[in-house]
Amino acid sequence: MQIDFHHGTTYVAARLAGFSGKDADVIAHSAQYVDDVTSQGPVRFSNKFLYNRICSAHRMIDTRNTRDLDNHRVWIPFHFLPGNRDQKAGSGARTKSVEDLVCRPNSLVAQEMVRQVIIDQNRDYGLHRLGLTMHIYADTWAHQGFAGLLDDINEVEDVGESGRSGVFGKGLKRYLNDFLDDAIPPLGHGRALDFPDIPFLKWGYINHRNEPVTRDNPTDFCEAADEMCKAMRRYRLGDPDASVSGIPKPDMEQIQSLFVANKSKDGEQRHKKWIEAIQEGAFSFGPAKAGYITDRDGSWKHQALGTIADLIRYEYKASFLKSNWKRFHDALLAHRFFLLYELLPRYGICAA
Repeated sequence: MQIDFHHGTTYVAARLAGFSGKDADVIAHSAQYVDDVTSQGPVRFSNKFLYNRICSAHRMIDTRNTRDLDNHRVWIPFHFLPGNRDQKAGSGARTKSVEDLVCRPNSLVAQEMVRQVIIDQNRDYGLHRLGLTMHIYADTWAHQGFAGLLDDINEVEDVGESGRSGVFGKGLKRYLNDFLDDAIPPLGHGRALDFPDIPFLKWGYINHRNEPVTRDNPTDFCEAADEMCKAMRRYRLGDPDASVSGIPKPDMEQIQSLFVANKSKDGEQRHKKWIEAIQEGAFSFGPAKAGYITDRDGSWKHQALGTIADLIRYEYKASFLKSNWKRFHDALLAHRFFLLYELLPRYGICAA
């Protein structure tokens, strides 16, 4: 999924779950920020204080994508949550394999991940962790059938649109299958390009087992948004087992329309339509102002460090400890530890 969903749809789902505009901003910003945090390592201050950060994404062209450990510590915990073949934790003594690392929509692993975030919400970084968890949760629908590592399990053939929309054209299909098939490494859904992440697409491919796979992104994305709203309602109640409703029908119809009607290939352009709809009061929570700044003045990094430049040392401000940037990075670290060292081992998976 791209910024239109991870920020726009997440903001809407959070508001429909009952969060204030201020809290929904933090949740939605955190959800999108997962895709934008590509730097890692220590941040040093002039008073000798130090903060160590981790990253939650790699750029498309990045040598870290060729290293197993880097993939296991980024793509698996933040983008391709292992689905454990939809088996319960501790079920049987079957042999574990790379198949257990394949992402599955709303898997039992994903549901337990969300449950823990609700239980652990009394943290300074609680909303930030909820937001980044909504990113991962939503991606279980978009990234289903793929794993966050370099492996032939991610091989695909004959990628193309279904129906007659022709947004990408037959030329792209030939290009994908005749050239990019061998040029792009089988990492995640790389060989399917952005097809899994584009909300209006209905498409298909042949998987590594030579089986045909059909995908209906609008239906999957609507289901993801509805389940996210339920999860966030439970978060507000502080009860991971609460019986709650999802997105009201009129709001879901508006969400579906934004998914299907806006056929721009550019996620940023589709995001603008979401921001406009939110500002114009298209949803039942009324007109609201929402936005996202990633890497310029006014961004979370700028607010925390006083600059977006990469410096050897930064001037330390007491407000740093309460900044959204620092709390988001705290949430990343807490989430990765929980997932890799607590949650996945319950399912017999040793990922890093």
